[in-house]
Amino acid sequence: MSKLLDELKYDLDFIGSHTLQPGWYKILKVFILLGVIAAYWILFGFIRTIVFLSIFLFLSLAVHFLYRIKTKKYTQSWLDFVVVEGKTRRIGRYYYAMIIINMILAVLISQLIP
Repeated sequence: MSKLLDELKYDLDFIGSHTLQPGWYKILKVFILLGVIAAYWILFGFIRTIVFLSIFLFLSLAVHFLYRIKTKKYTQSWLDFVVVEGKTRRIGRYYYAMIIINMILAVLISQLIP
């Protein structure tokens, strides 16, 4: 259990300190996500929103772990994750394409619920 907590702390420290996204976007994306959730709830109801959110978060977590594994804990370059002299550059088209695909899949699956 303590190893899991150490890994979680490592990821949270990285998320707070990385320069992969502009600082303003790190804050804005929280409000974007809350707005999308609220709109989805209003349009499609509680159950579909929970299904959408569950699927989207699960798939996004999969993307996170994929990048974490392939970059060896954010220390080596892979796809659009570039490490230069120990510093990371902004992520790009592959990461955001995966997030958009995650959102589309979550919408499609949540809409299949009767």
